[in-house]
Amino acid sequence: MKLVKMSLAAAVLLGASAFAIDNVKVSGDAKLFYGTSNTDQTTAGTSDALFGYDNSYADTALRIGATGDLTKGVSFGVTATAVSTLGLENNLVANTWTGAHYHSGAVDDEAWVSEAWIAATLGKTTAKIGRMELDTPLAFSEKWSVAANTFEGAVLLNQDLPDTTLVGAWVGKANGVNVLGANSLGGVTDNRQDIVPGGATNPLGIDGIMATGAKMTTFVKGGAYAAALVNNSYKPLTFQAWYYNVVDVADAYWLQADINCQLVKGLTIGAQYADIDTKGVAKTFTDSSAYAFKLGYSKDKLNVAAAYSNADKDGTLKIANVATNNLGNSQSKLYTEAFWNYGYVGRAGAESYMLLAEYDAGIAKFAAQYTDVTVRPTSAASNEDMTEVALTATKSFGPLDATLAYISTDATDQNTAVNANGARYDSVQAYLTLKF
Repeated sequence: MKLVKMSLAAAVLLGASAFAIDNVKVSGDAKLFYGTSNTDQTTAGTSDALFGYDNSYADTALRIGATGDLTKGVSFGVTATAVSTLGLENNLVANTWTGAHYHSGAVDDEAWVSEAWIAATLGKTTAKIGRMELDTPLAFSEKWSVAANTFEGAVLLNQDLPDTTLVGAWVGKANGVNVLGANSLGGVTDNRQDIVPGGATNPLGIDGIMATGAKMTTFVKGGAYAAALVNNSYKPLTFQAWYYNVVDVADAYWLQADINCQLVKGLTIGAQYADIDTKGVAKTFTDSSAYAFKLGYSKDKLNVAAAYSNADKDGTLKIANVATNNLGNSQSKLYTEAFWNYGYVGRAGAESYMLLAEYDAGIAKFAAQYTDVTVRPTSAASNEDMTEVALTATKSFGPLDATLAYISTDATDQNTAVNANGARYDSVQAYLTLKF
């Protein structure tokens, strides 16, 4: 079955000339990601040290894709993705990055067609249908891990109005794990299994993004519609408004405005508002909303930013990606999102602050981010505060991008083996991406 899945990409690449496909472009990347922490564990015989087997995770991924023109105004794209631990879980690490691996006694390699689409353009209107990545405020492909989740559906873009893009979309399937965080809504079942010897409780895949085998299933209960307007009539300002109709589950809204200040060169100001109103099979859920503000400043090789967000105290669903594990650690598009500890800033009752500084020193690009989240939901018993400090250094060596990260995490719901209110711990991560 894996060979059959891979053959689609191979057929496109090898048969392009035979079918007179023009302007074929092939690209992709190979990734090796590693991470470790010194969290305390309760399982006897496990290591709590940095770089110890039990607290470490690693993965590799290969992504190769091709785009081309089938005829005038009609193009295609196909991408194949494969993930493998290269056997690292047998001696160096106890877990993987992605849950796409299948586990049955041993961690299996997986390969799948992550994108396969056709697009047609007529005038200033483009229609795209098939399997693809999406980037919208509340349903998107999370690309920070070794492999990204994708969708099946259709997207329509129109730019006939001056300085305006109109968007219409339908999503029928997705391979994110636990869509909207509730299997009862028809989402993907999170059947990731343990790989730690001795029956420990680490789930397979630390990122919480992908369903086992990257399997596509119905998006939530019965798919979702989206419509958007993105306007840039006043050149310093970009305004976007999104509406989502998640069939029989929720109506959602996202408003955002970002402006380049004309009085102070380099200063940017942003504002966001999001709302999720549940309905149908989710009518017992409480509606969610949040707002956020951001100030940024750039000069020469320095970028700094500060952001604040506030989520209402009663929401059930988080103001975060509804295409992955929303009630877990899905990523949020709120300005205050952390570098590593996702799942906090969009949580009910979360008041969040974020400070960021980036500097290109020539020898490498350095960044420091501080995120502080105080969670005060209606139920005080479920308070889950989090503070994170993340330091990164990034350097490119031709086509190879390398990033080294250090993260200090202090969260009341993490590292609870020695303290019921959590204990601070350290993480070290390395990211290698070879682009071609």
